Amino acid sequence: MIQPHYGRLRGLVAAAFTPFHADGGIDIARVAPMVDYLVEQQIRGLYVLGSTGEGISLTSDERKQVAEAFVAATRGRIPVIVQVGCESLAAARDLASHAQQVGADAVSAVSPVYFKPDTVESLVDSMAHIAAGAPDLPFYYYHIPAATGLTHSPLAFLELAKVRIPNLRGIKFTSPAVFDYQACVESAGDDYEVMWGLDEMLLSGLTAGGTAAVGSTYNFAPAVYHHILQAVEQGNLEEAKLWQSRSQQVVRAFVPFGPRAAQKAIMAMIGQDCGPSRLPIRSLTPEAYTQLRSQLEEIGFFQWSQLATSSANA
Repeated sequence: MIQPHYGRLRGLVAAAFTPFHADGGIDIARVAPMVDYLVEQQIRGLYVLGSTGEGISLTSDERKQVAEAFVAATRGRIPVIVQVGCESLAAARDLASHAQQVGADAVSAVSPVYFKPDTVESLVDSMAHIAAGAPDLPFYYYHIPAATGLTHSPLAFLELAKVRIPNLRGIKFTSPAVFDYQACVESAGDDYEVMWGLDEMLLSGLTAGGTAAVGSTYNFAPAVYHHILQAVEQGNLEEAKLWQSRSQQVVRAFVPFGPRAAQKAIMAMIGQDCGPSRLPIRSLTPEAYTQLRSQLEEIGFFQWSQLATSSANA
């Protein structure tokens, strides 16, 4: 088991967006300003090329380019976790190896979703094959059953993976099954980490024992979640519930527009434009963009969504 140089992750880890040009090409120049903004917003780590980063829609060469850009832009200020999972285990292993070579702090992988691992044992074997591409880096399995369709017990995975994956660090857990999450946290103890992955249920994850969370809305509404973390630390449940409710209002506002494209639109609204989405995700039309902004204004999003230190345009 590898102990990461960054210690135990705590607080908010932003699931970073991949910036694109209007023609769909990677816009590397936008990476550094976005990273600087996230560091300013007290984000404690970056999870790149995951669902939010549209990693599965990129070529291997593009993914390597993006991973290298985020590592370079971060300059060691906060850890960078590179999501390398794809349909080809060989390609995922190669991406893991590249992440290690360019100085990433950890790697993570989602399961293949066309030919799905049919047992927990085959899932662990698949993740072990990928993790071996970066033997010197901590490895996190990305558990997201709504996207992968995998129903294997994350607890069973964790127990078996502890034995079979030498560099296992833990799980990125994106599921509303809080009882499974708590069981994994208890099994992980002090040796492993189970990062919570549902922004609109952060309070649930924290009360189940979580100490770190990975999410997309942390990019554009960090103050909401810092308030939740602070309230929980102070034992103020009512305050935590208030801010969690505001998080849920934001999510309810943008999901009907298509969650991935809508969140990129919100990044533009706060002055951190990272371009359009890549097909098959369709970007918002100008009319939809205006409608979404109006709904966010109505709930007060631009008044309470960012830290006071932010220099972004609200």
